[in-house]
Amino acid sequence: MMRKIPVTVLSGYLGAGKTTILNNLLSNTKNLKIAVIVNDMSEINIDAELVEKGSGISRTEEKFVELSNGCICCTLREDLLIEVKKLAEKGDIEYIVIESTGISEPIPVAQTFSYIDEELGIDLTTVCRLDTMVTVVDANRFWHDFQSGDTLLERKEAVGELDDRNVADLLIDQIEFCDVLILNKCDLVDKQTIEKLEKVIRTLQPEAKIIRTSHGEVDTNELLNTNRFDFDKVSNSAGWLKELQLGHENHTPETEEYGINSFTYVRRLPFHPIRFKKWTENMPKEIVRAKGIVWSAVHNKFAIIMSQAGNSVNIKPVSYWVAALPQHQQESILKQNPLIEEEWDLEYGDRMTKIVIIGIDLPKEEIVKSLDKCLLTTDEINNDWSLLENPFSW
Repeated sequence: MMRKIPVTVLSGYLGAGKTTILNNLLSNTKNLKIAVIVNDMSEINIDAELVEKGSGISRTEEKFVELSNGCICCTLREDLLIEVKKLAEKGDIEYIVIESTGISEPIPVAQTFSYIDEELGIDLTTVCRLDTMVTVVDANRFWHDFQSGDTLLERKEAVGELDDRNVADLLIDQIEFCDVLILNKCDLVDKQTIEKLEKVIRTLQPEAKIIRTSHGEVDTNELLNTNRFDFDKVSNSAGWLKELQLGHENHTPETEEYGINSFTYVRRLPFHPIRFKKWTENMPKEIVRAKGIVWSAVHNKFAIIMSQAGNSVNIKPVSYWVAALPQHQQESILKQNPLIEEEWDLEYGDRMTKIVIIGIDLPKEEIVKSLDKCLLTTDEINNDWSLLENPFSW
């Protein structure tokens, strides 16, 4: 039976210091035979050149695969699958390190190593094991990038003209899905700033190991052969999800140091769609992250997911309410999911709003009052909801 090759993935926004960390790692691998896959957006893969020049390991002990002109998480996923399979089958590689492009989302990369690709007929789970998902955060530029409101298109960093992702969304995606989070460039910020940032990141990502560093100097043992990765565990490690799972009735989070706190807003009445949309467009600046399921009065068949990061807010349908399904399907789902049945309302079924709000010095009472004003009034409840205007384009 072929030994499964461990894989470490380095993610992190552009300029966070991934290549420096990779160079430092390669200089301290203790003769481990490593294959390096470098993914870069430029036509000439400068990152690969830096890796080659900076590494103290001879070419015979190391293999470089360059994936250019695209992003691992989307356009180059097929190339990644094929290259990793080739490397694994050669049998002379002991470890694979992948440096994702700065605009790569970590979940699709992790899925590449966790599921069989039916279309290509490639199953990397038989030859590799994802060992560690690392996210690198620039401690000096995080707040600037997070609060900028910029899209990747505006920064000329997008993959094609249809890539309208927001920088803040990408930063949050990378933070929420990792086992190890490296706060890099700590030498460029004062102690209080770095401690406050770490508290915020710990609230957003309660599970990952956080390592502070300067100049990308990280102990190799923290990045290679850690055996940290577990897809289900990492998928459920985001702070907003943890908060939601704790339950709103029995959980009252204490205010953390530096005023970093969170709470869950739960209501059994629907939002007036116009008022709710206006609220999302004018959210209090103290909110760093808000995410959850929303019930809109003009969308009684399906639940809506609301996801906010910085100045970016995304609102879209996510699934049917169980109460909107045929009776036989309802019974089957409720039998399999006792928690839904426990929260079932005689009139509205599983329709409700649950939003986790994370921030700094959150004016909780004001936020709750402002959200309550978005709910349907008694008169509106008694009127025909289908007459309400729908401000959403989907």
